[in-house]
Amino acid sequence: MTDHAARLRDLHRPGDPLLLPNVWDAGSAGVVEEAGFPALATASAAVSAMLGYSDHEGAPAEEMFAAAGRVIRAVSVPVTVDAEAGYGLQPAELVERLLGIGAAGCNLEDTYAGELAAPETQAEFIAAVRAAAGDALVINARADSFVAKVADPVEDAIARGRLYLEAGADCVYPITAPMDAIPALVAGLPGPVNANNFPGTSLADLAEAGVARVSYGPMPYLRALDALKDFAGRVLAREDPYA
Repeated sequence: MTDHAARLRDLHRPGDPLLLPNVWDAGSAGVVEEAGFPALATASAAVSAMLGYSDHEGAPAEEMFAAAGRVIRAVSVPVTVDAEAGYGLQPAELVERLLGIGAAGCNLEDTYAGELAAPETQAEFIAAVRAAAGDALVINARADSFVAKVADPVEDAIARGRLYLEAGADCVYPITAPMDAIPALVAGLPGPVNANNFPGTSLADLAEAGVARVSYGPMPYLRALDALKDFAGRVLAREDPYA
C-alpha cells in the first residue's frame, strides 16, 4: 500500500497533471484502468447514487467503504477514495478503514452537514489523519470555498489550502473553481493543486496554468447514464439500439 501511495504521490506533477476520470464500481474501474490510466479515483456522488443514496454522506459509511473496496480489488493501479468529510470517524479509525480496503489516497472535504468548517479545525483533522497514516495515504484536501460561495473564494481557498498543506495534505482541491481562478490558486498555494475539467475548461489550459491533478467528479457516471438512457429509449421505441 505504501508503494501505491508513493506512486500516486509521484503522479502529481504541476503542468503535467494526473488525470482522473472518476469511477464508481468495479466495472467502471476496469474500463478506466484498461484505457491506460496509471491511477484511479472514486467519486462519492457517483458511488452514493449507484448505491441508491444521496451525496454528502447520505450513504452509510459501511456501504461506501465496501464499494470503494470492490473498486480497489478490481484493478492493479493505485486508487484514491473520496471519503467525503470522514463519516464522523476519528482520524485513526478513518485511516484504518481506508488502509484496510487498500486505498492509496483519499479526498477529505471541509464541509460538514452543509456547513463550511473553520479552516483551523479542518487543519487539525488533516494533521491527525496524516499522523495516523504516515506516508501510506495521499491526502487530497478539499477547500470548499467556491461551493460555499464565500465572499472571496480565491483568497479563502488559498488561506485554507496553505493551512491544509502545512498540516500534511499532499494536494489542495478547490473544487468547482472556474478556469479564470486557477492561475491565482496555483500561484498562491505552495503545493499541488487539483482542478476540475468541467464543460468550459480544457485540459490544455489547466496544464498550462500549472495544475497537478484533474478530476471529473460524477461526470463520467452521468455520461454513462446518458448512454443507457439512449439505449433504453431506442429499445422502447422498437428501434435498433446499436445504430
